Amino acid sequence: MIRNREGLADYDVHWAWEDGPLPPGLTCVFRVRNEARNLPWVLPPMFEAVQHVVVVDNGSDDGTPEVARRAAEACGALDRLTLTSYPHRVSRAGAEHLATPPDSVHSLTHFYNWSFSHVRTGYSMKWDGDMVLTTEGVALLRDLAWQLEDSSAVVAFPRHPLTIESDSVAWIDLGFRFLEPWVYPMGPEFTYVKAFEWEVREFPTSSDRIVAPEGLVVELKWLEEDEFAHWTSTDDFESSRAPRKRREWEVFSALRAGRGHEVPGLHRVEAPPGVHVVDHVTSTWLPRAERPLVRRRGALEG
Repeated sequence: MIRNREGLADYDVHWAWEDGPLPPGLTCVFRVRNEARNLPWVLPPMFEAVQHVVVVDNGSDDGTPEVARRAAEACGALDRLTLTSYPHRVSRAGAEHLATPPDSVHSLTHFYNWSFSHVRTGYSMKWDGDMVLTTEGVALLRDLAWQLEDSSAVVAFPRHPLTIESDSVAWIDLGFRFLEPWVYPMGPEFTYVKAFEWEVREFPTSSDRIVAPEGLVVELKWLEEDEFAHWTSTDDFESSRAPRKRREWEVFSALRAGRGHEVPGLHRVEAPPGVHVVDHVTSTWLPRAERPLVRRRGALEG
């Protein structure tokens, strides 16, 4: 158990594996705030890919929990959805996170551990409310769910940020390698701890590390929205520990200024009439794109 310093018993962390071995399977955990716009794309392929989905809402005011419930119902997967709420304000990444004690309910570290304490399968997957599996991604995750049984392997997924300009036009970033571990076993050696800018999940050096192929995941970003509100300050991106955020800021700034064509590795994608650009990229454009997708290798995240 991990107790919180505020003494709120409902938000202490009670691990399911403390009560005995967990059954095989893969559970995807979403920690979300105001993701109602994205979830209709995000959740259906995930219900196809994994055994269970946990959605932890952190104070949304856009109907996110209702959208998640409707998506599960439309997929016939209400019995495979755990929907819960974490009502505490969570410190933003960067300096604010660094100043927050890791056992506080306001800490990213405690928030993540509490969210993952709802997992009841042997494997879990961290996922964001703006990340969409492609058709290839669904197939790979379905296979992984049984291949990882009785394994201590950790799986990293490359992902490709997709900035949406309109229903028919988006920009996909293939100029930087966004790679992060997402899939972990459940157990005492695989919990979250505090790092400088954000939380980090521990895993033993003896764990095998599997890297999934490119082209399985896009990360939705909307050009008219503030994609950096969960950071204390964009000045934090100057840190050498945050090369991924520096790249995201570079792309966002260029697109806002109408200079997307000047950024190496950034590609404009236009969907055919009547098809939303997110559907076009995930079902057609990315699966058909020439490999390797990322030609100018950047720093690795994770």
